[in-house]
Amino acid sequence: MGVLLLSSSLIVSGCATKNQNTNSTTKKEIKTITLEDFSKNINNSEYQYIDTRNDEAYNGFKVDDIKNGGHLKNSIQYSASFIGKVNKDKEDKFISDKGLDKKKKTIVYDTNKDNTSKVADKLASLGYEVYKFDDYKKFADNDANKANLVSYPEYQNLVSPQWVKDIKDGKKPETYTNNDYAIFEVSWGEGDKAINYKEHIKGAYHFNTDWIEDGPVWNLRSAEEIKKNLLKQGITSNKTIIIYSDDASAGFRVNWALKWAGVKDVRVMNGGLKAWKEAGFETETTANTPKEATDFGVNIPAHPEYDISRAKEVAEKVKNEGLKLVSIRSWDEYTGKTSGYDYIEKAGEPQGAIFGFSGETKADVNDYYDPDGTLRNPQEIYNLWKGQGIQETDKIALYCGTGWRNAVPWFMTQLTGRANTYFYDGGWNDWQLDGSLPVDINKDKGSKPDSKNDYK
Repeated sequence: MGVLLLSSSLIVSGCATKNQNTNSTTKKEIKTITLEDFSKNINNSEYQYIDTRNDEAYNGFKVDDIKNGGHLKNSIQYSASFIGKVNKDKEDKFISDKGLDKKKKTIVYDTNKDNTSKVADKLASLGYEVYKFDDYKKFADNDANKANLVSYPEYQNLVSPQWVKDIKDGKKPETYTNNDYAIFEVSWGEGDKAINYKEHIKGAYHFNTDWIEDGPVWNLRSAEEIKKNLLKQGITSNKTIIIYSDDASAGFRVNWALKWAGVKDVRVMNGGLKAWKEAGFETETTANTPKEATDFGVNIPAHPEYDISRAKEVAEKVKNEGLKLVSIRSWDEYTGKTSGYDYIEKAGEPQGAIFGFSGETKADVNDYYDPDGTLRNPQEIYNLWKGQGIQETDKIALYCGTGWRNAVPWFMTQLTGRANTYFYDGGWNDWQLDGSLPVDINKDKGSKPDSKNDYK
């Protein structure tokens, strides 16, 4: 009763075969679905909708000239670019960990028919009952369907290589209204020592992370020092700054610092140089030097609220405001087996800190990345956090060892408009240096919670 059955509107477009990955799963026949039935079953609990587009389209960009951007509410993202990049022995679990249920009818949609077919074929080979929908543009172009679409509030912060290429070509891609921009490759070291700048996007400059931070805590430098360093690179509050990095945490930390300082339009290019090159775009090895600027345009910091700098300040907020500390560190760091750094003496965590996922070491944030090297869907991270006792309405402070890795989930919370999220810059390094604050060493916590992202 109340369930719409698909009958004459379905057309068989595949045939039953044996799954190549296992001997026990029979590949289901792939069917197509009409626009009418696609629309009518959006709220039907027997169906699940799979968006196979890239992050930028899913987040809100009007890719392929659709009228209304964003994704179908409650849809699950499984990008076609994942195909061929997941260990075949782990595919079934990796896909189910995204939230897919083989008991439900699976509708796969995209504006690109090739993408739809790739994902539909993969899911059918694993035993899912799949329906392809190749008319998504028509659905998204209809204003009557806007109520069923979700765009992240700050979707423009994460951009594709194509978006960057369009700006370089003198075009005005969606959300870009400026006439002044600069592209920076972000990594540690001066230009001649920065390994990741040896090959870079043509016309890009190098941004040394030392320009925004210094030891021994590795917090932000003084406002005056940062202003001087930004002006030297030609960075002002009104210039659009596009950043990318082969070290995700470095790029996102600089993104956070620039926003704290007052740069109004900062974009992060998703996928780094690898994605740029895979798109066939031009690189160079010549070092570029930006023209210095003289006026930043606003007082630094324009957004001091983006930063909780020191351990005592965050400890007061934990005590008086119910702030939850969320550790974006490896499991070995969280359980006190290692400090993670040769210059951080003590191991452990601030008392009461909650594990928020990261990677295997201080050098990676693999829990936050997809098989194609792009940023993971934020909702998947929020679901992991919920399993750790972190609710959507909680006031949280994200931290790591020295303020790099936590910049990745902080970016996600800004992208999606998640409120009450702080960036604790000092991290474990500052907390352990204080010496007066309570510490947990949780060596008896067992194994790391499942990040639901095992594809290698």
